[in-house]
Amino acid sequence: MYRSGAEFLKRFFKVSTIYKYGLNWSPMYRRTTAKLIEVSEDLHYVKIRLKLNWKNRNYVGTIFGGSMLAATDPIYMTQLIYILGDDYVVWDKAVEARYKKPAKSTIYGEFHFTKNEIESIKLNIEEHKETDLIKTINLIDKDQHIIATFNKTLYIAEKRFYKEKLKKRKKTNTPSQ
Repeated sequence: MYRSGAEFLKRFFKVSTIYKYGLNWSPMYRRTTAKLIEVSEDLHYVKIRLKLNWKNRNYVGTIFGGSMLAATDPIYMTQLIYILGDDYVVWDKAVEARYKKPAKSTIYGEFHFTKNEIESIKLNIEEHKETDLIKTINLIDKDQHIIATFNKTLYIAEKRFYKEKLKKRKKTNTPSQ
């Protein structure tokens, strides 16, 4: 028996296919007006496209900065959740945005994790139980001009450690009676 719909889908589709179409069809991501256009089988590479249209056009006729940020927001976190597996917890923690040029046309972003980077994360977690990772994503136009740069901070922890941390936090925040 299947415990979840995802387990059922994995019988018939590659995880990369489920990831790509699942995110593209989710209302949360669709509202960004971006689209995942390429996902590697191991999920170490994702490419997105954000077209200028009436839904994301700002007051001066370029792509709204919030649409750019929202389009990049879930990608690194969800990539790592799939890549690292069930023994880890991954959260978006912070983002620093730098808008360099107005986006007057379609823009693209590429999200990469190398095998060495994943191994390094696992070793770091093994040693310290939790870590922060900063990843940079550039959104570029068709001429390879950087439109915006986002530095994303991700929190990654061993799942058991994280659960214990939450229990301790709950105990210290509980009012005494």
